[in-house]
Amino acid sequence: MMDSYRISYFQTMKKKPYTPGTLQYVPFFYVIWSDDLVSASEINVVSTAIDSDASLTQEDRKLLHSWLKVSKPPRNETLKAWKQLIDRSKVTLIETETYPLATFSQKVVCHYHEECPFNEALKHIEVNLGIQPNHYNHLFEVETVHEISSNFYSAAELDHILKGQNAAVVDRFRKALEHPNFQWQVQRDKEAFRKRVLDQVVHLAQEGFGAMAFSKAHGGTGDMEGYATIFENMMYADGSLTIKFGVQFGLFGGSIQKLGTQRHHDAYLTQTGKAQLLGCFAMTETGHGSNVRGIKTTATYDRERDALIIHTPGPNDNKEYIGNALHSTMASVFAQLIVNGKNEGVHAILVPLRDAEHNTLPGITIEDNGYKLGLNGVDNGKIWFHQVAVPRENLLDKYGRISAAGAYESEIKNPNKRFFTMLGTLVGGRICVARAGLGGAKMALAIAVRHALRRRQFNDSIKVQEDLLMDYPTHQLRLTPLVASAYVYHVTLDKMMQIYCDEGQPDKRRVETQVAGLKSVITWYANSTIQECREACGGKGYLLENRIADLKGDVDIFTTFEGDNNVLLQLAAKGVLSDFKAEFNSAGFASVLKLLGQQLGNKLASINPMYVNKVDKEHLYNPKFHRHAFAHRTERLTYTLAMRIRDYIKKGMPSYQAFLKVQTHLLALGKAYSVELAYSTFADFTAQMPEGKHKELFQKLGCLYALHELRKDASWYLEQGYFGSNKSKAIRQRVERLSTELRPHIEVLVNGFGIPETLMTAPIASSWQRT
Repeated sequence: MMDSYRISYFQTMKKKPYTPGTLQYVPFFYVIWSDDLVSASEINVVSTAIDSDASLTQEDRKLLHSWLKVSKPPRNETLKAWKQLIDRSKVTLIETETYPLATFSQKVVCHYHEECPFNEALKHIEVNLGIQPNHYNHLFEVETVHEISSNFYSAAELDHILKGQNAAVVDRFRKALEHPNFQWQVQRDKEAFRKRVLDQVVHLAQEGFGAMAFSKAHGGTGDMEGYATIFENMMYADGSLTIKFGVQFGLFGGSIQKLGTQRHHDAYLTQTGKAQLLGCFAMTETGHGSNVRGIKTTATYDRERDALIIHTPGPNDNKEYIGNALHSTMASVFAQLIVNGKNEGVHAILVPLRDAEHNTLPGITIEDNGYKLGLNGVDNGKIWFHQVAVPRENLLDKYGRISAAGAYESEIKNPNKRFFTMLGTLVGGRICVARAGLGGAKMALAIAVRHALRRRQFNDSIKVQEDLLMDYPTHQLRLTPLVASAYVYHVTLDKMMQIYCDEGQPDKRRVETQVAGLKSVITWYANSTIQECREACGGKGYLLENRIADLKGDVDIFTTFEGDNNVLLQLAAKGVLSDFKAEFNSAGFASVLKLLGQQLGNKLASINPMYVNKVDKEHLYNPKFHRHAFAHRTERLTYTLAMRIRDYIKKGMPSYQAFLKVQTHLLALGKAYSVELAYSTFADFTAQMPEGKHKELFQKLGCLYALHELRKDASWYLEQGYFGSNKSKAIRQRVERLSTELRPHIEVLVNGFGIPETLMTAPIASSWQRT
């Protein structure tokens, strides 16, 4: 006997009864037409499946094809009737089924009809349209067995891909972090905090990690690439540890390694790598932060004493914010080198600060900077020098030396080139800062996502469980693009360090330009990501125990040290301009500007109007479109910036003033160049991956990153006429759709960061039980 639901069905559908063949497509059509992103290509997938479905009659096909007209979609009354039909079936939607929507549809047919074999055509639609349960589970008022996280991908496999050739180093380092010394604790007494962090640094040095980037002769393995990767992982333990470690081995040790010669290496590097000689990097001054060339500390050569006299000439010329200042016994001091009355520019000199009993040496004054917004485990301080004499041999003299006869010598005759060559050797520090910032963002994302997969809130029915935070489209949209960005920036920084370490490329100016921009973009990304994660965790994210609060304080300064981000972006933009000018110098700069202007004008005209409003999925998801969009923005900003500078100079304005007039334009170009670099680096990496599901996942992550970035700068593209309002809207919709498509894999994606469970100490993220 037919139950009441079947009777109701036949009464409802008396005018247009649905055959079993037609009915099986109803849930699919309801999902498809509930989505604003139905495109011609997607309609074609469904149409092809219908035509190949042997179970359908000719009448069935005719009816189904009538529902596929984009120009005439089903009426609202029809959609409501479909929904009522589905809901009244009371069929349970099981998300863990291999083909959940196809299986669900067949069960709906089985409820109303005796005959209901499983249909392969439905599988074809589900797979080829990428329809996933989180696209439609909120559309039906039926019982749903939720799949909180998919196991289609393995976190270990994703972690292995990200570790790349550094897997052995990363695994060994993570193992070292399992020691009780690295268990995270709430720290509010800076003296105790500093002592704990110093102990951690010494511990890692004893394990051989401090000297990693040094040569084998000095206790290391010469592995600068591996050294950079551990910074990201160190952030999982503590930000203060990361920075103090970087100051000791990367800045102090790195200055000796990169700016010194063999005698300096032999005298200091082994002890530095073991943390037996603690040092600091004294570059920044109170009166001069980013403008290193303008620092006022002097190192004057005294011929009679064969010594350099280090001196702080004025009240604002002291070294400021120097990490490791209170624990150090020696400093690498950057000062104006004056030899025989001539200023030879900024050089680095090793200056002892304290004796064996840790008493400050004569002529040296050191003060504690005190409590800061974050990183209170790092002993930042101010240093003054009053006529402090050190031996001539303490000059780190790889690029400039003082002979025994008292004369200054350098193979690099141009002072500007010499200065930038010296600073260029320290680019690795900016990569490490960017990696540390990325590590902070990954930690915050892992905490926020795990919390969102546990915390339930709101539902319109008191009979069922409240919804998981991660199932809300708004929550997906706020976190998923940030996860995708983390993957893109990880791959990009790996590549930058690989290029930096390539001895076959002795001229580091290009990579310096690239790293300057990336450091800015990535540390800003890290800060905004951590803030988003804090808000996404609500009040729980505000508690110290859940780590995000300290991550906020610690990573905040990353936008400032190793170069202020606004200054670094201008450096990156000037590098792009220099490359642009040098590339076409033979033809003359003015003629090249004219030619490029014509090319850009023609290129823009050639994409109107069809390209401007092209909105189909294949186009918007195509890496060629992403590359073109990013390259076009960089090219156009370069051209318009060069034109503005040229026009100002033609009017008689000094070049320095001309650059001041275009500062905001410089920043825009620096950002555009850096985003293009990050995307193209990731796209190249993905293209070289073997075919398979991991490549498809990385392609989707790259696509989400690209569309998210285009969406953020939509106003520029709209102003320039590169795309119209319809395309802008479609990009926004696709960002939302991709965020939803990645929802089943979001847990695996953040677990793929490889954060050790021993360090995942936030209560809302560790030892958690799904509810």
